[in-house]
Amino acid sequence: DEHAALAFGLVICAGAATGIGAASVFFKQLVELASKKVLAVGIGISAGVMLMVSFVEIIIKSHLAFMDAGYEDGAAFAFALLAFFVGIVFMKLLNALVHLLDRDDLHHCPTVEVSVKDLESSAVDAATPTNEAQEAEKAEKSAIQKLERMGLNTALAIGLHNLPEGLATFIATLGDPTVGITLAVAIAIHNIPEGLCVALPVYYAKGRRFTAFLWGILSGLSEPVGAIIGYLIIKFSGNDLDQTVYGVLFGLVAGMMVAIVLYELVPTAHRYDPEDKVATNSCVAGMAIMALSLILFRV
Repeated sequence: DEHAALAFGLVICAGAATGIGAASVFFKQLVELASKKVLAVGIGISAGVMLMVSFVEIIIKSHLAFMDAGYEDGAAFAFALLAFFVGIVFMKLLNALVHLLDRDDLHHCPTVEVSVKDLESSAVDAATPTNEAQEAEKAEKSAIQKLERMGLNTALAIGLHNLPEGLATFIATLGDPTVGITLAVAIAIHNIPEGLCVALPVYYAKGRRFTAFLWGILSGLSEPVGAIIGYLIIKFSGNDLDQTVYGVLFGLVAGMMVAIVLYELVPTAHRYDPEDKVATNSCVAGMAIMALSLILFRV
């Protein structure tokens, strides 16, 4: 496909955004900027963009692709919706796998629940001698192990969730580069705090900035893997222009994007903004931004 190179480039850039968040271990001022409200706004906007592009663009492209493949309008619409719900079920199964691997549910970002100073002080407190040196040593090891496990579990969970995001960005760009660019930006926005969530616990557990930064980067590398999967599916279908394959992939991607929003982004935004002062409004703003961009690209 003529847009394949652009699609891969966008996926790589969106995945690499985790490195921006992970770089916070070198600049603590960046962490302090990541307040609950700022994260809620960023995630809310991303959720709105992804919802709008899924319902207004990607699911419609699935319907049209099935029609181009020779299906009647009603059947094409039914197949598009079937693929959509299969995408949602796939993400539910993926979420179940994440929670199975992470029974303590440590993969959620600790950054806004535990500040940098709190993390530092907890590490210091754990290392502070008490009357019982043995208990202090045990407490220190426990705190370090918990932080390290939190960071690694977060990296694993985020890596699994980024896989379908890479597929979505790749397929969306093949269908319409303008949609792919907007979707890549939205994914990059919420990938930044994800990198932060991975790097901070690893840094405070190991005390090595570069190691923490590396883990943050690695958590985003699954997005190009998702793009490669999409590329191989299209190639091995036997025909790069097989509209049935595109119809299925567009439908799956739309469902996966909506599932990511409903099961991950919206609950996370409300966890950071429990009184809903900015989360829902930010989601609506994200939809408006996506709508405006779609209109401008068609004028």
